[in-house]
Order: sequence, then structure tokens, then C-alpha cells
Amino acid sequence: MQVVGLGPGDPDLLTVQARRVLEAAPVIWCRTLQHPTLQALPLPGQLESFDPLYETAERFEDVYEQIVDRLLAMAAMGEVVYAVPGHPLVGEATVRRLRERAAAAAVGVHLVEGLSFIEPVCTALGLDPLAAGLQVVDALDPRLDPALPALVAQVYHRRVAAQLKLALLELYPPHHYVQIVRNAGAPGGAEVESLPLEEIDRRDGRFHHLACLYLPPLPVELNLRTFGGLRAITHRLRAPGGCPWDREQTHASLRPFLLEETYEALAALDEGEPARLAEELGDLLLQITLHAEIAEEGGEFTYGDMFEHITAKLLRRHPHVFGDAVIRTAEEQWHAWQQIKRAERGEATSILAGVPTALPALAYAQTVQERAMRAGFRWPHLADVLAKLAEEIEELRRAATREEREQEFGDVLFVLVNAAQHLGINAEDALRAASRKFVRRFTALETLARGRGLDLAALSAAELEALWREAKAVADKEARAPGA
Repeated sequence: MQVVGLGPGDPDLLTVQARRVLEAAPVIWCRTLQHPTLQALPLPGQLESFDPLYETAERFEDVYEQIVDRLLAMAAMGEVVYAVPGHPLVGEATVRRLRERAAAAAVGVHLVEGLSFIEPVCTALGLDPLAAGLQVVDALDPRLDPALPALVAQVYHRRVAAQLKLALLELYPPHHYVQIVRNAGAPGGAEVESLPLEEIDRRDGRFHHLACLYLPPLPVELNLRTFGGLRAITHRLRAPGGCPWDREQTHASLRPFLLEETYEALAALDEGEPARLAEELGDLLLQITLHAEIAEEGGEFTYGDMFEHITAKLLRRHPHVFGDAVIRTAEEQWHAWQQIKRAERGEATSILAGVPTALPALAYAQTVQERAMRAGFRWPHLADVLAKLAEEIEELRRAATREEREQEFGDVLFVLVNAAQHLGINAEDALRAASRKFVRRFTALETLARGRGLDLAALSAAELEALWREAKAVADKEARAPGA
């Protein structure tokens, strides 16, 4: 089978070899007849087209598979010439599938090259694709970096342009000026229309089978929706001539900010406000980016080292996803993780090794107890835990010195965390909820006191208790109200 590239549309741009093959073929199978070269070039052979398949199939993938099925069936009986627009290997899904399946069907495929749409489009734009770092993507799968120029092909209809616009607005601002290039390499020459991205689908006739979209690169200050943009801005802040404060920062000086942003992200998570969470996660990501930038400047490690560390770890620790291991439950996964971690360390370390000691005390206690319990070290019943709690409270009551009281109080807290584990309660969440409840009630108490001209410090214990009960009722009623 010979697969012939028809070029971008002008018959004068058809290669000598392609013309020779086409003129010698008794039958030419064309993916589509909607191509200026086929319409203008007098060919002695019969032209057959797969255009009708596009009218009956629900998906393009189905069309492509049907075309390949027919081509391979015909090739089993004799020589086949298959003609496609442009270059056979540029944006031709049928050729890609054909080459994948041809070997199994014992069919040889010879490619007759043609000029692709890329060269005449670059000519129309005055663009050197190599110097500019041009990306070429499909309109149905526009994965690209907005910091580099991009050429989007297969924008053949207003409907496709509308879907493409929605995808691109995830990366580009609506007012970013783009160029629609039509008829590049076709008779009559190219047309270039410049307009804001948000307007590309607002009028019929802008797109057809010889149209594509060019996206100029975003400057740093407009590349706001990608990690690459954040990294570029961070690099600029740290570079000579950047921000004096950012340039002075070190790993040590940024440590409190990393902790602060982590807690603010957790607070946003607890509030259940997606917009606030997005903002706080962004602030946290900035801290990570700053540390990575400082490390790269100092030759400590690179962004690539950081990414490789976590991605390789994810691959190693999920053999049931990226390998052949079979894991059915989360519990099995946890034990598999522990085995993988021990193998990574190369020694039989404690199951508690690796728990960060810098964790807040409550989180540290929860983590070490969870690991110990998963390993089988646990009281069988909640009653046993509560008995141990009573024992520790009694020891706290008998403690005579400050050091003894501190130790015994820690033991009480530790057993309470164990009770939470038995009850399936997150101790951190429970304590945070109780603290918020107290804040809500105490705020109500202050409001009542101010409204009545009362000085809390001057009230007796009985008066405070009565006011507290009243404040509790008010605060709890407000908390139960719809929308609270």
C-alpha cells in the first residue's frame, strides 16, 4: 500500500513523486475529496472517497477504524493507493492507525511524503517554528504550554472552535489575541485574521477544513494558570533586579511561612469553601516553589529531582496500578506500602520509622498509634481503653511534682487518642470542632454581657454559669439555623 501526501492544497506544491504515483494509479482511495489538489488536478484514475463514512458514524474514532479496516482488506487483494491531505504523518489519525495494524495484517505501507500545512502556515505568519519553539496540537486534544507559541490544527467547524475555546480559556485570558489562518498553501493564498480568543466562535465561516488557529505565547505576567507561569514569576522575583525581600529568603527564613500556609490551607479545607481552598493551596504551592528555586540556585537539587522523587515513589508504591500486583482493599494496600517502604530503606526498620517528629503533638500521636494498631498492637475492646484511661487519670490525680503531672497528663492525652482510634474518630477534627463550639458559645456570652452592661470579671461563679447556659442556647440555636 502506498500512502500519498497531497500537500496543503495548491497542486503546484504536490511533490514530483506524489504526482507520479497518483497519475499511475488506476484507483485512488481518498480519505476525503474536500481538498483543492484533488479538485484541480486532472488524474486519469478513478477517485474513491471515504466521505460517506463521516455522515453515518457517531465518532471520528469509528470512522478512522472503518477506513483502516477497508484499506487493509483491499490491500490483502492487491496494490492500494491511499491519498490524504498534507503529509501522511502530520495530523492523520488514519495513517497512524494503519501503520499500527499493518504489520499484523502482513501489509507493507510505503509513505509518499507531501508538504504539510505547517510550512505554509508558518510562511503566512512569518514564523520560524524551530526558533520560536512552536507546538503543534490537535483541536480535539489541545495539550500545550501557553508560554510557547502553538498551532492548533483540525479546527474545521465553528462547533469545534467553541469546544476548543472553552479548553483554551483554562490557560489563556479571554482578551489574548490569536490568529485564524485559512487556506494556507491553497490556490489564492492564505488569509490571516487576528482577534481576541473569546471571539473565535462568534461568527460562521471562520473555520473550515483548511483553517487552523495560531496562539502567540503568553508573556510571564499573563501566564497565570499554569505551574510554568508560577515558576517563571518566582524565578524572576529571585533573579537580579527582582524583589529585594524574595532575594533575601533562605530555606530557614521561609520555614515559618511554610507552616503558616499549611495551617491556612487546612483551615480552608475545614471551612468547605472551594474558592478559599484554591487560594490557600496556591499560597502553599508558592512556598514549595520558593524552596525549589532556592535549592536550584544553590545546586542542592532541581525541580526535576523533586518531581522524579515523588513520581517514582508513586509508581513504586502502586504496583497494583502500574504493575501486575493484585490488591483488593485499602487495608491490603496499607500493608503493601509498609513492605515497600522497608524494602526502599534496605533494612528491617521499625514500622514507626519515618513518622515526622515535627508533626503537631496530636497528629504525631494519631499517626504512631494508627501504625501500631495496624500492626496488631491494640486493645481488643473499647472498654479496655476506657479502663486504661481511668487508670491514667488516677495516676494524674496522685502526681506530686510538676514533672510527674506533665508526664501523667501526656499519658491521659495519649490514651484519649487511642480511644478516638477505636471509635473511628479523628482526634484532631474532634478537638477542633469542640474548640470552635467553645469559641461560638463564648462569643455569644460576650455579646450577652455587653448588651446588659455586665463585666465578666466581676460576675460570680453562679452568675457566669447562668449566663453561660443562656449563651450556649443562643449559639447552638444559631448553629442549627439553615445556612449557618
